[in-house]
Amino acid sequence: MQLDPARTALISIDLQQGIVGRELAPRSGEQIVAGTRALAERFRRAGALVVNVRVLWHDDLGDTPPANVDEPPQRPEGGMPADAMRFVDGVMLPGDLEIVKRQWGAFHGTELDLQLRRRGISTLVIGGIATNFGVESTVRDAWEYGYDVVVPEDLCATMSKPLHDMAIESIFPRLARVTNADALELVA
Repeated sequence: MQLDPARTALISIDLQQGIVGRELAPRSGEQIVAGTRALAERFRRAGALVVNVRVLWHDDLGDTPPANVDEPPQRPEGGMPADAMRFVDGVMLPGDLEIVKRQWGAFHGTELDLQLRRRGISTLVIGGIATNFGVESTVRDAWEYGYDVVVPEDLCATMSKPLHDMAIESIFPRLARVTNADALELVA
């Protein structure tokens, strides 16, 4: 699949210390990070934008989404470890755009759309953790904002293979083109 590097951005979701090490499927967080690093390097060499998104909350957790739900998020006693919200080493490099979010999706309440439009970006390649949460929420919003969306399946993982497969097979084909990272070619 050929992509114009001047109009395309790679968006990686939640490749953070406190997320990558979790038990994931159908591949590990370390595999997602390695594949994303390789694709990001190809994007950088071609002059395409690399966007790294991470979730971050203030110490008092006053900026977290409402927890009045059937399955509220599990928070460790004593709070999050100090480095849990930090990007995994080698993910965020000089020249990359950092977006901080406070919920699953990377668009709501952030300047992501503004930064993409100012740079003339119309195609988004989106991957990361978790397929059916942060990635899916960002893909849905990107599609609703009118972006052309590409999801490299091999750069996504979540808590179980059935959850991953549901998003990849039933949700993403209606919102994006689903492919693998190796199939992406940046051509000016």
